[in-house]
Amino acid sequence: MRQRFKFLHPKVLHTSALRATLAGASVLCAALAGGLAAAAPAAPPACDKPLYLTIDTGHMGVANLIADVLKRHGVHATFFLANERTQTEGGSLDNVWAPWWKARAAEGHAFASHTYDHVYWQGDLPDGKFRVRPSAGPDTGKRSEWTTAQYCEELRRPATRFREMTGKTMLPLFRAPGGKTSPALLKAAAACGFAHVGWTDAGFLGDELPSEKYPNAKLLERSLSAIRKNDILLMHLGIWSRKDPWAPAVLEPLIVGLQKKGFCFATLAQHPDYRDWLASHP
Repeated sequence: MRQRFKFLHPKVLHTSALRATLAGASVLCAALAGGLAAAAPAAPPACDKPLYLTIDTGHMGVANLIADVLKRHGVHATFFLANERTQTEGGSLDNVWAPWWKARAAEGHAFASHTYDHVYWQGDLPDGKFRVRPSAGPDTGKRSEWTTAQYCEELRRPATRFREMTGKTMLPLFRAPGGKTSPALLKAAAACGFAHVGWTDAGFLGDELPSEKYPNAKLLERSLSAIRKNDILLMHLGIWSRKDPWAPAVLEPLIVGLQKKGFCFATLAQHPDYRDWLASHP
């Protein structure tokens, strides 16, 4: 209920009445302040053991389960987007999945490029071009020779599509499929505004390894024992070749176990290695 106050010049108020008015106003202000404090609890203290969970696109069959786990445990991740083939017989950036990406953007996750057609770098050529092979899209499996301009355009395509789906802007970062790069490729990407993000050794969570040789229990145990502060972790939104899906079977106990050890999760927007780059490439 809105309260209306009539403020009079002090000369027309008796001293006792003035004191009563001021006292009442003080009580009301205190009550309002208390209500605001209850509605907006103080932010938790900054964590001194950050981790950076990164998630590449995949067949999307476990995407909803992964989203539920992240939300349940208050984890913000950085997604690397490519338009990969999905179990819904489309692409991970098509209209079927657009609402999913919009919901993740609203939750405060970060996003970066994984090349639109999940294009693998395969080698440098003498004339400054690159040998590449897409694993998605109309040229799946076809080897091509690309110029720097063509590769840069491929990096920008996910950002364009992301803006169409969400109205949001990606970070000027990318991850080459398979992590395969060369100094020449990284230089070309940097010239068109993209810095590359790999992952740390312990951050390789193994969800793309064969489950017959690397069962979930083994991968979970290894990650919990090996991960350290500032590690960049890598997982996917579904891997076709793994018979015993890694997510969410390992993801939730891994997050719980790491949080119990005092780790917290942040996006790459907060990573110390990329702060200067992001500041200079808004």
